[in-house]
Amino acid sequence: MPEDGHTARLDARLDQLVNIDMGERGVEHLFAAARELQGGSLIGAAADQLMAVPEGGTVVMTTGSVSRAWITPHLGENDGPSGAAAVARALVLGRNATVVMLCEETLLAAIRNVMQAAGLFPVTLEQAAIARADKSLATIVMQSYPTDDEAGKAQAAPLIDELKPDLLFSTERVGRNAFGIYHSMRGIDYGMGRARVDFLLDEALERSIPVVAVGDGGNEIGMGKVAEHVRKHVPYGDRCQCGCGGGIGAVTGCDVLVTGACSNWACTAICAAMAVRAGSSALLHTPEREALLLDTMVANGLINSTHGIVDDSVDGFPRQSHIGIAELCRTIVSKAL
Repeated sequence: MPEDGHTARLDARLDQLVNIDMGERGVEHLFAAARELQGGSLIGAAADQLMAVPEGGTVVMTTGSVSRAWITPHLGENDGPSGAAAVARALVLGRNATVVMLCEETLLAAIRNVMQAAGLFPVTLEQAAIARADKSLATIVMQSYPTDDEAGKAQAAPLIDELKPDLLFSTERVGRNAFGIYHSMRGIDYGMGRARVDFLLDEALERSIPVVAVGDGGNEIGMGKVAEHVRKHVPYGDRCQCGCGGGIGAVTGCDVLVTGACSNWACTAICAAMAVRAGSSALLHTPEREALLLDTMVANGLINSTHGIVDDSVDGFPRQSHIGIAELCRTIVSKAL
């Protein structure tokens, strides 16, 4: 690992790269606010937390966003799964961690396939323990989480007790606002068919278990940390279109908030920073793997929600931009590796 000053400069460059507000959502304001609160690089802080997971520890992750559930709850977005897969892979390779991925039952199959395309074989908790002990297989544990408020609240404490996670990680997971409503970026009610995983992260925060969250729009888990800035700078941040009387901002906070113009980009950058800390290029999310995951998400029907079509654009950004971000992140840290 390079000396601390060099690492900090690399982290800052990664921050700057993934927070260029290409989608004009107001993310640069959220980035500035989160960075001020953090007192340094967001990418670097996230990588530090992830690499501080004990060798052989447990990380609970969540991603996946049900899109247009009024048509079908089996339709999910393609921003989130590939980024989560990249970070999960880096955790397994870098910390020999057991990673438990939570999402809706309706999205379980699609997200499982994305994880497998990233190199992680889906197993049970018991099988993951065997793999962790002999370090013979990179694995992922897939579990569903309830989609109604009461059950989501009820399952939070028992699941934390069972899994005893060392850290929780959320990317592109919509959280409820102050009125309990889950909103899209367009300010409409997006709560139907959506797993109430934010209650689990609330429980973790109450127990002082570290929580790292990634978002790009203000409506995601973790954005409660910069709630005032979401209200001020994000479209529908102060008043939505669903009639609940609130804005789209999620109330659930986090310990480390990572912003990006696209959540998948932020995850790619986090992996690059983790690779620097581990001194291993194996943790990088490469352009080649990004291309594979884009194709896998298309094959599994995950949607480019901005345009309402199943294709290899994410958040309206075309395929080559995502591959390019992976290449640029690799380039930024290449000398350190």
